Amino acid sequence: MKHKRSLLALPYVGWMALFVVSPIIMVVIYAFTTAGFEPTASNFTSMGTYVSIFARSFQLALIATVICLLIGYPISYVMAKEGPGFQRVATVLIMLPMWVNFLLRTYSWMAILENNGLLNQLFDAIGLFDLINGLFGTDLTYFRMIRTQGAVVLGMVYNYLPFMILPIYSVILKLDRSLLEAAQDLGANSAHVFRRVIFPLSLPGVLSGVTMVFVPSVSTFAISRLLGGGTHMMLGDLIEQQFLGGAYNPHLGSAIALVMMLIVIVCMWVMNRFGQGEEQAVVL
Repeated sequence: MKHKRSLLALPYVGWMALFVVSPIIMVVIYAFTTAGFEPTASNFTSMGTYVSIFARSFQLALIATVICLLIGYPISYVMAKEGPGFQRVATVLIMLPMWVNFLLRTYSWMAILENNGLLNQLFDAIGLFDLINGLFGTDLTYFRMIRTQGAVVLGMVYNYLPFMILPIYSVILKLDRSLLEAAQDLGANSAHVFRRVIFPLSLPGVLSGVTMVFVPSVSTFAISRLLGGGTHMMLGDLIEQQFLGGAYNPHLGSAIALVMMLIVIVCMWVMNRFGQGEEQAVVL
């Protein structure tokens, strides 16, 4: 029986080795070699010039993750408290934008945020610019929303918010209702029940959502290029530039990708350790 199971696992192992392990090995090899594949560490020492890009990537990803958490947790909480019919409709509405191509969703925000886009046209139609110009003596004709860091964060939040909502909703929905009733029977009001019972028990979903939002946000490149106009380069843009752009240097690009991968793994490990500590505290 064990032999048959091993044979059935061979295609999966081969798939993993070919499409997961092999690319990582190639990235490691490229990161520690020169164009002539001679061993070197210069790819890592030269990354000091890109510290600002590293900082910007993690800063914007962290901001987007916090905003997704602040928006996603209340939505998840309300969904879990409502009936099955409401939950089904809400889940479909949350998932519906994800059925559209990622690039099309991002292009739609370009049409909304452009200087002559839908949002600025709306503000002009309701007389907002005339009101501001009359109050402050300016000649404002549009709000500059595209090609800003705010637009990049908005694109991240819009595209990755479902990844925050669904894990938290799933965890809250499965909470043992007897625990909530017991806390209420002991005299705890709604705020205390949420703070001492619901939120600590929902931390696994929170940490899962934070990971699922932060990791793609820190490595995104399409959002930063389209909504940021290429003026707010992030790690994904930098890596793509090394492989496909004019500054072709796959060895440096591999080194940057490897460092980013290690940083993300460390962040995930820290969050998992934090989650385990919180779960133990709740049990105690």
